[in-house]
Amino acid sequence: MIIMPWTEKYAPEKISEVVGQKKAVEKFLNWLRIWKPGKKAALLFGPTGVGKTCVVEALTKERDLEIIELNASDYRTASQIKEVIGQSMKQMSLFKKSKLFLIDEIDGLAGRVDRGGTTEIIKIIKESRHPIVLTANNPYNMKLRSLRSYCLLIKFGKVYYWDIIKRLDFICQKEDLKCDKEVLRQLAKRSAGDLRSAINDLESLAREKTEIKLDDLESLGMREKETSIFDALKMIFKTKTALAAKLSIQSVDKNFDEIFLWIEQNIINEYEKPEEIAKAYNMLSRADLFRQRIKIRQNWKFQKYMIDLMTGGVALSKKEMYRKFSRYEYPDKIKFLGRTKFKRKEDKEKLIKLSKNLHCSVKKVREEFLPYFKVLEW
Repeated sequence: MIIMPWTEKYAPEKISEVVGQKKAVEKFLNWLRIWKPGKKAALLFGPTGVGKTCVVEALTKERDLEIIELNASDYRTASQIKEVIGQSMKQMSLFKKSKLFLIDEIDGLAGRVDRGGTTEIIKIIKESRHPIVLTANNPYNMKLRSLRSYCLLIKFGKVYYWDIIKRLDFICQKEDLKCDKEVLRQLAKRSAGDLRSAINDLESLAREKTEIKLDDLESLGMREKETSIFDALKMIFKTKTALAAKLSIQSVDKNFDEIFLWIEQNIINEYEKPEEIAKAYNMLSRADLFRQRIKIRQNWKFQKYMIDLMTGGVALSKKEMYRKFSRYEYPDKIKFLGRTKFKRKEDKEKLIKLSKNLHCSVKKVREEFLPYFKVLEW
């Protein structure tokens, strides 16, 4: 039996079922009504979990449109984007349906690794015979500057507190789940306008239960929109569910490589039993394999496996939660990089100077010449 996540199970089937976002929905529908080939794409932007993607998917269900969806975090290069939607944008549907293209998380494009991804999307917007919709958390990123002029920006705000409570209560009724009203209020409060996170929290609490009480909230820990790394570590090491561990890093203001180092540093500070420590580091080593594959192959599909292993994998490595206070330490590697920042900058400048004089790459100087310079006390 396939268990469908509640965020999918209770996703809106019609535009009218979208929670909140009345002004944004009206602006989006008006854009679609007057859209013609060659016109601007719609760029839906706002915080995570407020319904940007849900609005598009609900519209395609309600109007029986064929949706071609692409996540910009997974398909980042021009060739990948063109392969997925480049040809489809010029073709009619096999089932004679109207099409709509959705490019999700457009701000997932970043830097040199994307090799013309933004340029390809602009080309698609200009040439497409079908409407193009983009979503982003922050459309004002400098890397999206050239793209913005080809889009109509539509802002999605945080979902109101009472609207979240109402939706959670609706889900509880559908699931025949008894839930303390104060639990719903606390879930709505801690979500800070993120409906998806509130539903995920409710589902996490409801696993294998028919009733949720206020005491059950302790298993989730506290969620803030910008969770500190220490709160995230506490959740990973103390929780008993993989989902809660995974969700704990969603709002941490650090990249996944940094979070990986924090977890690596502090496993030994939390876990005490040798078999649990070994299992946790084994999960982390598997996560590291996917982390390296991302760097080498630039295949961002591996990121979800890395996240699952380094959060849920580590969290489930323990048999029971340790009811103790643990002092989490700053990663040694980050401290080392901080101490040697200026020294490494000086060394890099010297390597660049040498590479110019020797007419070879910096990599070659570092690998073939530097060992001899060190012997000469350079």
